[in-house]
Order: sequence, then structure tokens, then C-alpha cells
Amino acid sequence: MAVNPVILCLSRSGETTAHKIAQTFGYAVHGREGRVDQADAFFANALDHVRDLFAAKTPVIGVCASGILVRGVAPLLSDKTAEPPVISVADDGSTVVPLLGGHRGANRLAKELADALSGHAAVTTAGDIAMGVALDEPPLGWRLANSENAKGAMAAMLAGDGVQIEGENIWDLETTPNGAVKLITTDKPIAGDDTTLIYHPQKYTLGVGCARNCDPQELWGLVQKTLADNDIAQGSIAAIGSLDLKADEPAMNQLANRLGVPFRIFTAAELEAHAGDLANPSDVVFTEVGCHGVSEGAALALGDNAVLKIEKQKTKNATCALAVSAEPVTEFKGRSRGKLSIIGIGPGQASWRTPEASQLVAEAEELVGYGLYIDLLGPLAYGKTRSDFHLGAEEDRCRFALEQAAKGKNVALICSGDAGIYAMGALVFELMDRGPDEMGVSDAAHRVEVKCTPGVSALQGAAARAGAPLGHDFCAISLSDLLTHRTDIIKRLNAAAEGDFVIAFYNPVSMKRRTLLAEARDILLQHRPADTPVMLARSLGRPDESVRYRKLSELEVDEVDMMTVVLVGSSNSKLAELGEGPRMYTPRGYARKIDGDLS
Repeated sequence: MAVNPVILCLSRSGETTAHKIAQTFGYAVHGREGRVDQADAFFANALDHVRDLFAAKTPVIGVCASGILVRGVAPLLSDKTAEPPVISVADDGSTVVPLLGGHRGANRLAKELADALSGHAAVTTAGDIAMGVALDEPPLGWRLANSENAKGAMAAMLAGDGVQIEGENIWDLETTPNGAVKLITTDKPIAGDDTTLIYHPQKYTLGVGCARNCDPQELWGLVQKTLADNDIAQGSIAAIGSLDLKADEPAMNQLANRLGVPFRIFTAAELEAHAGDLANPSDVVFTEVGCHGVSEGAALALGDNAVLKIEKQKTKNATCALAVSAEPVTEFKGRSRGKLSIIGIGPGQASWRTPEASQLVAEAEELVGYGLYIDLLGPLAYGKTRSDFHLGAEEDRCRFALEQAAKGKNVALICSGDAGIYAMGALVFELMDRGPDEMGVSDAAHRVEVKCTPGVSALQGAAARAGAPLGHDFCAISLSDLLTHRTDIIKRLNAAAEGDFVIAFYNPVSMKRRTLLAEARDILLQHRPADTPVMLARSLGRPDESVRYRKLSELEVDEVDMMTVVLVGSSNSKLAELGEGPRMYTPRGYARKIDGDLS
């Protein structure tokens, strides 16, 4: 499991069990506010919290009734092969029930929990009951080559037809000479079927090198040919490695993705430590990058006491080499490429945060951002390194996040709303785009993986609360002149007013900046009616949320602050009493379409 499980404790009667699990396995306890005395983090609503964790692919151990967990995750169920473990534990620890995630280790984890609690694991998976194994979940360091056949093979085993084991018996099963099912362990690329499952020991490490912007297909083809020529299965590769200068090389990253293995990088000095074991040391390579061999050196550096198996193979632009260890490689040396996720968490409430955003937060080692925004993550931020920055330190926080990722860390840059709308997304890319003399970032920071994920913007949140004010053309304008010249803001205000756009004003006022909103109102009044509806939406999605409506002519600066989004309708926008209260909407013109008046 890539992310450690979280223990949910809902009542004092389960605290002893929850903390015993935590002490045994080192997992964090999240407790229900007001109902649990001690926890690492607290949550307000159990259903929301378990749903948030599940969406983030975080395994959940709930010391509570099974039904609570079921109701929490039910709306998110879709793919049993990808769902994280969800396990319920009785308050007294007597019974452990794996509810979901059998393909992700839930049954094994349930048995470990039961052993620690001297309880009973209520495992209902047929294979685990009858044979004590899950054929689609081999031990760490092994890979099932034909997982699509596991269900049929398990059915044949359960029919009592016996099993033949060829190679290493990694399950401690009794073998039957004429068993109907074969379990074969081998590093060779042989085919399986519904009655033959092939398991590969991941004991080979693959070192690669290539010219800058090498065609990914050229490197892939070289690796495929090398494996085929040496009768080595693709599934026997544990990881690929290369020089850190190649961390962002598309061909190498695509190779790792296609093989489904980690990509690790090394400094030239780390690779040079293996110079004495290289079959093809090169002074030319040393002059270029500071080590005598990249692919052979990386293959050796990845494994523990690995020996060179296949010396350097090459094409015009790519090289590869293979090393082998005595046992499957489960821990990798070197470091990851480093990843920066630019995450918009929405206005604040968990239900408005996307599952992808929650998952990226759960996977991150370090959270960087304005402290309030990190606080809004609640228990999801627990246990992670935090680097808080004040509101005026935007460039500092983006540079810091990039440089932390450059060290090989998985870093999340936390923004409110959508990170690409008046937030940190653009600044991250601006820093990466600056030249070496323009206060940019290090070379290593240029090579990290950067991922942007969308969030619910304040504009969208306000519109949803209002009704449908963005039903026709709209725009957003920031009224902050800290980064934009005042003359440019005025020019945009006039253009938007003349164009009759619905307008969302971001950063409408501050303690010192009080005049632009009034100027914007007066400019708009020259082009649209005085009674044009205006929405003032403050702290959307948070406990102190407020929504107010005004006529454009009655908009006052003093009732607006930095936490407020000002949404001004077009000349066609309406505010009507509909249903439970006022609704603001902007017709798109369907009435004219019905009447045929679209000339």
C-alpha cells in the first residue's frame, strides 16, 4: 500500500482498540470530535471523512460498525481492482471484517490486525478461506503476469482439482503432481492461461541512458529487444534508473510507466562508485557527465549487491543494461524524480474538494502554502511536513515548493479555489520559465514532475449559491493593483462593461485599497441598468458563509472585504424569488430560440 492506513475511532468505547492498533502498526488515529478523547487528528462528520479518505485512495480501518463505513464509501464504488482497503473492527477488537480492497491487501491486513488484537478475521473471500492465499496478490517483490486469469484459476482450485507448483513455492501450498491448476514462478517470458498463472520475481534492475529528447519508442524498442534476446520477462524488472540529469527525460519516464515500475535517479558521484564493476567504462561519458557509465552504473546502483547481468546495449540514441540480485528487489536506492502537485482545494469544505485533489494531498510528503489553506484540509494534513507561508510570500512559497520537489520529494502546493485562477499555478510556471539571471529556480527544479489539478473556484462556488448567473458570457477581473497596473484594470473594466459580460471581481478591496471597486461600479452603471443584480458571496463553503444581494447602484465598498467575491450581472441577468429564496440567473436566449427570433 502506497499510503499508510488511517484508523477511524468514532466513540470512547473503541479508543483502547484504536490506540492498540496504532501502537502496533504505527498508523495515525483520527477521532470523532466530542466523542473521542485522544487522537492524532479530529473530524466532524464520520461519513464525510471516510468518503474523503477513500477518494484519496487511503486505506481505512474503522473501529466502528461496518454499516457506517459502507454508507460512507458507497457513492464512490466503481472499480474493485483499484479500491483501497476498508476494514471494520469491533470496539473490543474481537472481530475484524475486510469490507473492500481484497485486491489491495485488505484480507492480509485484516488477518494481521486480528492477530495483534487476539481477535477473529471474518474473511469471506473464497480463495483465502479454502487455500489461505489470494492468487492475484503475490508476495512483495513478485508480479503476476496474467492477472486476468486469476479468477478462473481460483475457481478451478476451489473445485478441488489440486494445484501443481513449478519453481519456487511462494505460497507454502501443497503441490499435486496432476493438479488442474499450475502456479509457475519464473523470470522467463512464458504465457499463462485460465489454469496456468505465471509469477515473475522482480530481481532485475534496468539502467538506461539516452540522448536528450530521444524518441520514446527507440528506448522502448531497445529494452524490449534486450529482454527478448536474453529470455527475461518484462515482469521481472523491479525498477529503472538513470543519471539525475535525465530526471525529466520523456523517454525514460514513459518507459517506467509502460513497465509499471519506479524510476530512480542518481548523482554522477553515486554512479561513479560502481565504476570498477562496469563492463564498458567510457572516458567520453565521464567527460560529459562525470561518471564512466550511466546505464550499467544505474543498473548496479539500484539493487542490493546486484551484479551486472546484461552489459550495455545500445542504439543510435539510447542505451540499457541489466543487473540482477539474488532476491526480489523491494527497496530501491537513489531517489525519485520529485513531484510538485499544484492543488486547488476549492473554497474550503471537503465536499467541494475533488477526489483527485484529495488523493494528491494524501500521497504528498510535504504540504506548502498559506497556513489557512492547509488548515482547511483538516485531518487529511495530519502527519505531513508543513511549510506555512504568509499571504504576501507567494513567490517564496512557489520557489520553496519547487526546490523541495527537486530533492526527490512529493510536494503539494495548496491553494484555495482553483490553483490556476488568480493562484499559484501561473507563478510556478513563470519561475520555471525564467532564465538563470532572472531569479528563477535551480536546474534540478526544472526537472521535477509538475501536475495541476482543478478545483472549484470562488467564481463557481458563488454562481452555484446564487443559481445560474453564469448562464451566458462572463469574465473575471482582479481589482488588485499590486501586480497589475491600475490603467490596465480600468481598460479591462471598460471593455467588460461595454461587452455586457457578467463579471466576477476577485480581490475587490483590501485594508489600504478601497477605491477601485467604487470606480468599477460607476463604470458599469454607464452601460447597464441601476437595478442590475449584484451578489456578494463571502467565505463560501465555510461555517461563516454569507450571501447577500444588492442593486448595482447600491453597491457599497464598506460591505466588501478580501474574503468576498463580487458577482455583477449583465444587463440581462435577473434576481427572482424562486423556490426557497432569491435566485440570480442570466438567460442564454432560449426564449428567442423558441420564438425563432435569432436574426
